[in-house]
Amino acid sequence: MAKIVVIGGSGLIGAKVVAKLTEHGHEAVAASPNSGVNTITGEGLAEVLQGADVVVDVSNSPSFAPADVMEFFTTSTRNLIAGAREAGVGHFVALTVVGTNRPNTISYFAAKTAQEELIRDSGIPYSILHATQFFEFITGIAGVSGNGDAIHLPGNLVQPIAAEDVATAVARTAAGAPLNADVEIAGPEVMGLDEMVRRGLTFRGDPREVVTDAEAPYFGARMQERTLMPVAGVQLFETTLEEWLPANPPRT
Repeated sequence: MAKIVVIGGSGLIGAKVVAKLTEHGHEAVAASPNSGVNTITGEGLAEVLQGADVVVDVSNSPSFAPADVMEFFTTSTRNLIAGAREAGVGHFVALTVVGTNRPNTISYFAAKTAQEELIRDSGIPYSILHATQFFEFITGIAGVSGNGDAIHLPGNLVQPIAAEDVATAVARTAAGAPLNADVEIAGPEVMGLDEMVRRGLTFRGDPREVVTDAEAPYFGARMQERTLMPVAGVQLFETTLEEWLPANPPRT
């Protein structure tokens, strides 16, 4: 079995990935600033990567400001690549977003694109997973799109996925041979971004109204209708929003 270091291993996806890999007999190491591993400063990186077969990056920027998010992903990824080369890591797995390779003006996507390019050009065998929007993002999307009791969102199409299914895909990829390619993963249902948030809030008894507004930005940017949609060849998972909602009450 392999030693697999999960960067961001205490987060939403990372903790699930570590649990799944451990369950299947791998030595899965959760690495994050909380465990003394900082990919920005490099602290603890050489030590945790020693003897690692695979490194999985599911970390995220603490700030989504354009300059901050670009600095985070480029600095972190460069440090990870250097550490992985030094340690002789044979497989670099990264989680990114569906839509980074479509025309858009989303600063977060630009930063993820830069991360992806660094990994592809690193010379380390790799697998890059592009996930659609998570069901877990419903509350966050509503929070940044609201103005009083009204939430304005475009009807751009999405095919959202449960974090549990994302973690399954990441763990499965980490345990396998490098793909040296990009793969997209998504849930089973196509819906509007506005519909996803409306269904989530309605189920939870949230009184805020979701207003469909074609001019409304998504995290400060406007998108084409299918920017967030996967393309042909996507790996589909089965969890629906209707199944996910009752099993995932909002965090308090």
